[in-house]
Amino acid sequence: MTRPRLFPALLTVALAAAVAFLTLPVVAVFANTGPDELLSSLGDESAREALRLSLETSLIALAIVVAVGTPAAYLLATRRFRGHALVVTLVELPLVLPPAVAGIALLAALGPNGILGSLVADAGVRLVLATAGVVVALVFVSAPYYLRQAQAAFTAVDPALLEASRTLGAGEARTFARVAIPVARPGLLAGGALAWGRALGEFGATLMFAGSFRGVTQTVPLAIYERFSTDFTGALALSAVLVAVSAALLVSVKVAGSRVAG
Repeated sequence: MTRPRLFPALLTVALAAAVAFLTLPVVAVFANTGPDELLSSLGDESAREALRLSLETSLIALAIVVAVGTPAAYLLATRRFRGHALVVTLVELPLVLPPAVAGIALLAALGPNGILGSLVADAGVRLVLATAGVVVALVFVSAPYYLRQAQAAFTAVDPALLEASRTLGAGEARTFARVAIPVARPGLLAGGALAWGRALGEFGATLMFAGSFRGVTQTVPLAIYERFSTDFTGALALSAVLVAVSAALLVSVKVAGSRVAG
């Protein structure tokens, strides 16, 4: 008689432990950051520059990821071809790469002495130690999050809807734009939120590939790292801002997704 009651209790304890462990550090950031410290941190010019750069580069990276990743995910979701599993694995590989490895890989591919370094230089594009390099790093680490979620969203679209659209005379491109994307929109929004959140929090690959120069490549995570040893209060204040932005993003996407689903 006691066993049926024991398992729900174990589930409750496991959930409580997970919630406590995952939320306590976030709560501690705000508990140790008063309004005065937060306003003082935001009043610092370097902090404002880091916030501006993070928002600009992450939004540019997100636009690139969505523009390229949406049709790519649709192809992976609706087509089966030789090497399909390999392509999916390659697309998802950056998910498991350590940040330092991602930065080194970008240098080996696009750096001055990289595989495509001469082509990048000939095109007159500067990536290493430049703002454009930050965007490249953010795209590299965040794209798999969107591609994975978008592929799942398109896979969940009823094939009968796509077939009905084609039967009524719509071409594949129009079916993609008028049927597949609206139906998969909640999943696409969720994937966009994951990708943007990952881009906002990116640290290792950006540092290795683009460096950390104020106003040029120093995003908020890099600014937090710079302040960590000399101004812990300032680092906490910037961390609180980043947490607030990420939380607002997550809540807004969830609300938008529920409205679309409803």
